[in-house]
Amino acid sequence: MSNALSADSRPNVVVFLSDDQGWGDLSHSGNKDLKTPNIDSLARDGVSFDRFFVCPVCSPTRAEFLTGRYHPRSNVYSTSAGGERMDLDEMTIADLFKKSGYATGAFGKWHNGMQFPYHPNGRGFDEFYGFCSGHWGNYFSPMLERNGEIVEGKGFCIDDFTTQAMHFMEKSKAKGQPFFTYLPYNTPHSPMQVPDEFWEKFARKNLKMKNGDRHLRSALAMCENLDYNVGRVLTKLDQLKVADNTIVVWFHDNGPNGKRWNGGMKGRKGSVEEGGCRSPLFMKWPGGIKKGLQIEKITSVRDLLPTLCELAGIKASTPSPLDGGSLVLLIKNPKAEWEDRIFVSQWKNKFGVRSQTYRLGEKGNLFDMTSDPEQLKPIENEEVSRELEKALSKYKTEMLPGYGGDKDERDFVIAHPGSKLTQLPARDAVATGGLKRSNRFPNDSYFESWQSIDDRITWKAEAGESGAFEVEIFYATKSGGAKYRLSFNGGELDFVIPEAHDVPKLGAEEDRSPRNESYTKDWARLKVGRIKLTKGEGELILKALEIPGDEAMEFRLLTLRKIE
Repeated sequence: MSNALSADSRPNVVVFLSDDQGWGDLSHSGNKDLKTPNIDSLARDGVSFDRFFVCPVCSPTRAEFLTGRYHPRSNVYSTSAGGERMDLDEMTIADLFKKSGYATGAFGKWHNGMQFPYHPNGRGFDEFYGFCSGHWGNYFSPMLERNGEIVEGKGFCIDDFTTQAMHFMEKSKAKGQPFFTYLPYNTPHSPMQVPDEFWEKFARKNLKMKNGDRHLRSALAMCENLDYNVGRVLTKLDQLKVADNTIVVWFHDNGPNGKRWNGGMKGRKGSVEEGGCRSPLFMKWPGGIKKGLQIEKITSVRDLLPTLCELAGIKASTPSPLDGGSLVLLIKNPKAEWEDRIFVSQWKNKFGVRSQTYRLGEKGNLFDMTSDPEQLKPIENEEVSRELEKALSKYKTEMLPGYGGDKDERDFVIAHPGSKLTQLPARDAVATGGLKRSNRFPNDSYFESWQSIDDRITWKAEAGESGAFEVEIFYATKSGGAKYRLSFNGGELDFVIPEAHDVPKLGAEEDRSPRNESYTKDWARLKVGRIKLTKGEGELILKALEIPGDEAMEFRLLTLRKIE
């Protein structure tokens, strides 16, 4: 194994990341209500990490995987409206693999910035297919994007992302180029939608682990769909004759998004306790990792960048120090001498601290996780408490100054010279007056109830270059004829939406369980003219000049395309 671990043969890498799937949502973890044989096989045929920790919510976990650093360092403080973006001075794992000659592709939910250069194509990925928001309103043939260009998906999105990823692997193999393929899936995050063949198995199933409502049953069905797609990729690797020299990684982004069986651990999604932050981590590489290894040392998502780089023979040279460390020594010998580390879990103003044996909970109680994994009985140990509190104090001193939404001075980037197209969704905008967001969760929302010419939609923006740009609007409206003005730093475009596009909300008919997020629509697309932009900071403003009917359009998105 030592020769293979030197990465002389440049292994391919496939990384699966699921969304809102708890530690307990696998048959490998002991859940008897579902079967995940393909995911389980990664542990059986490779190495499993028994105590692997991620963040309590999704965009921070993704940022920590991509950078190998705690998410506050890259100023990821939210899951929407710009707070999910990683600072531009961060180097990603895709940057490192791309520099080393790998083809790099991401397929699914990005959730770390939409406008270039925050976009995946600006963060080291040659190919991107999916969506950049934190959640999506419809999973069946939805509006997606390919390398910044808006397209319509084909079928159930998880199946679609997997198909596109397999095409990418085929093309890379045909060119003789090793590939780094990132599959950040978006399920079982709500809305709870899944194809019939998976739902029907669980709709009336007698569950053993936990009494189940439709949300739980939907989640189990979605997890089996994920397993099906992992099986598709493993089969494709065999067909391409690259399975022996491909590292396959599986992990989750946070705890479960509902009341599900999770090994009795305290906390779920959003919690800094064990159940909100513990994830499985499986890593298979037939050419370089022995079968059936189990590592009991605590590890974190921040360890994946240096680990995968070392396995691939890539120097993990980043502008800023990493918080994670390579796990290759443990992969070679799970019993190797290993320094006891301390991890901090954070979400907003909640903190938890974990050592190999102990956890300092959010309320300051200390637990022995070896004898009390469910955190039922706080213990007294002044020496240990002091050590963990000291680590937390150091974390806060290093991470928190300058961190957070009230300190975020980053504008939304428009007209960046590195990209021909800029997307500006309702999610990233601020509305004034009587305009209402379709849902309190911004990610796939739109603005409605536009009844006054005093109302406006604005983006605090920075134009990367001056020039002329074609504007396209994505909208719905009950009546045509309303007039609008788009302006930025003296540049103006007046236009009319001439025809009605009155369409119903989409999504409810596919939901297996009631949703919290916004529904979406079959948006009309209309090119409305050209605007001249001047490089620099300002406000991009969209307002109505005349509203002949009861209300102006429902607004979802505008795009700016550079005119060559």
